[in-house]
Amino acid sequence: MHALYTLAILGAAAALSPWFLYQALRYRKYVGSVAERMGRLPVSINVDGDPSIWIHAVSVGETLAARTLIDGLRQRYPGLRIFLSTTTLTGRQLALTRVPGVDGVFFFPFDIPVFINRTLRLVRPKLFVMVETELWPNLLRACRARGIRTMLVNGRISARSYPRYRMVRGFFREVLADVDRFCMQGEESARRIIDIGADPARVTITGNLKFDALELPPLADRGAGRVLRFFRLPADRPVFIAASTLKGEETPVLEAFAAVRRRHPSALLVMAPRKPERWDEAVALSRAEGFRVVRRTDLLIDSEPRADVVVLDTIGELAHLLQIATVVFVGGSLVAQGGHNILEPAVHGKPVVFGPHMDNFAEIAAEFLRQDAAIQVKDRGELQQVVVRLFDDPVARARLGAAARALVDANRGAKARTLDAIEQVLPTGPRGIVRPFRRA
Repeated sequence: MHALYTLAILGAAAALSPWFLYQALRYRKYVGSVAERMGRLPVSINVDGDPSIWIHAVSVGETLAARTLIDGLRQRYPGLRIFLSTTTLTGRQLALTRVPGVDGVFFFPFDIPVFINRTLRLVRPKLFVMVETELWPNLLRACRARGIRTMLVNGRISARSYPRYRMVRGFFREVLADVDRFCMQGEESARRIIDIGADPARVTITGNLKFDALELPPLADRGAGRVLRFFRLPADRPVFIAASTLKGEETPVLEAFAAVRRRHPSALLVMAPRKPERWDEAVALSRAEGFRVVRRTDLLIDSEPRADVVVLDTIGELAHLLQIATVVFVGGSLVAQGGHNILEPAVHGKPVVFGPHMDNFAEIAAEFLRQDAAIQVKDRGELQQVVVRLFDDPVARARLGAAARALVDANRGAKARTLDAIEQVLPTGPRGIVRPFRRA
């Protein structure tokens, strides 16, 4: 089965090569990363061949979750180096700028045996840690052959991916047999991974690391911090932040913002497209709707933006800007793309609105809705109604924000449970026991 899987990857790569070439020429994507993705890492990354812990995080959200574990791993495994790989450029940039304590950052290799083995020879991991849903059959098999322990942490199986895994359950039972421990976010994900073949004795519910990954808002005023110096806003200027929007969402956001502006003429929209290659499109859409628009990189420091819309064409600044939000819409949720993380605005005590498609964060979204800590809308029309209502009602905003912050604080603790589970897989000494998940 693994041979057929490898042939399928090679066939897909050949078929998609024109698309990758276009992305490289048009958006400069993948340029400069091909060597690392083929396992050709700089020798300097581990010149002495030291043993290590290798953590893999796909993109931004997974990288932030992985960051939570770094200091604990340093304390428990002082003799091991810690490496972090990512799949996306945005994840890599975040890892380089906001994940202190790692010994090296590199792009994850293609899951082809020759590339995988090159990487393993240089990185020399004692433990390979996957964050969330990264299951790579050839890498896991190579780790098993070399005696490298493997773990899935902050694991989840979304409602959208679950049927696809079940269709190839026979193959995935083999793949999951190569994983030593599954640390799952919640009971539903634990049951799903067991159903597709994981040994229940290896499955643990540890909670969601993203609750622990959140940084508390600084105590200083809104002008503190470099990024906030570009947003010197008067206290009475309302701010609508549309976070991590995808194609098909900017126009509904702009329609909702237009309705807000009719009642609050000074309101500012900060729109943060998820993908850098869509920044130009977001600017064009905003202008087409008649708004004065400026890119974040064109703002003057220590000044108030003289525009209706600011397109955030930077990486890593959104989390800081959430402090100045009046209302936050979290994108990827009005279109069927599974949604994005709602925890960062929640930790700042902001009212959070999201659309109907939250498959990637189903358990978190459901808990927020149960606790009346967020609002879910079904379509663009309801988005407009809800956003206008929140801008008009400071009491409702305060109630939603307080409930969101309280829910975040009540759900911390996954970090300690995950570190204890890691130590069971890669022992350093006697510590607490993390009980495995069992069916009721």
